[in-house]
Amino acid sequence: VKKVHRGIPVVLYVNTLAEAKAEADIMCTSANAAKVVEKLGAPQVVFGPDRNLGLYVERITGVKTIPVPEDGYCYVHRMFKPQHILKLRGEHPDAVVMVHPECVPEVQENADFIGSTSQMYRYAEESGREKFIVGTEVGLVERMRREIGGGKVFIPLLDKAICENMKKNTLEKIRDVLLKKRSENLVMVPEEVAEKARKGIERMLRL
Repeated sequence: VKKVHRGIPVVLYVNTLAEAKAEADIMCTSANAAKVVEKLGAPQVVFGPDRNLGLYVERITGVKTIPVPEDGYCYVHRMFKPQHILKLRGEHPDAVVMVHPECVPEVQENADFIGSTSQMYRYAEESGREKFIVGTEVGLVERMRREIGGGKVFIPLLDKAICENMKKNTLEKIRDVLLKKRSENLVMVPEEVAEKARKGIERMLRL
C-alpha cells in the first residue's frame, strides 16, 4: 500500500499489531481519529483497519481516506442494521440513538449521536435526556446502567452484540497475571519493531 500511495500519511487504529504500527506514520483511537487526520493537514490519508471508521473520518474532516485493508471491519459493529434502529425508535420514540463510528454508514445516518465508547458514555452522563438506545458492544450498556444514575435508561441496539475477544479478559485472569512472577508474563516485541511502532504512538500523543 505504501508503495502504491507514496508520500501519503498512513493512519492506523491503536489496537493494531505492533508490526502494523511500525509501518504507520501515526496512530489514532476511535475518539481522536478525526482530530488526528485533520491535524496532519494532508488532502488524503491511508486509513485502517476499519473502513467504516475511515468513512466517518472522511465525512467529518473532508479528507479522503484510502482504506487498508479494502474492507476491514469490526464484526460486532457490523451486526447493526438500520432496521434495528427503526424498530427500537418505534418502541421508544423518546430515546436518543447513539452509535459507534465503526457501524456502517447507513446505521450512522439513522443515529442521533455518533461517537466512541468514551464519547457515548460522556454524552449520556451529561445529557438532559433520560433514555438512550446504544449501538455498540453490550458491555458499555451494562457499564452505563451500573455507573450513570439519575434514573436514566439504557437499551442495547442489539442484545447479541457481544465481543467474544473482549470477554476473554476476566477478573480471574487479571488476578492470576498479577500473582505470577513478572518474568512469566512478559510480551516480547523485537526492539526494531518496537522502536518504529513507538514513534507513531508518540506522535499521536503530541497532537
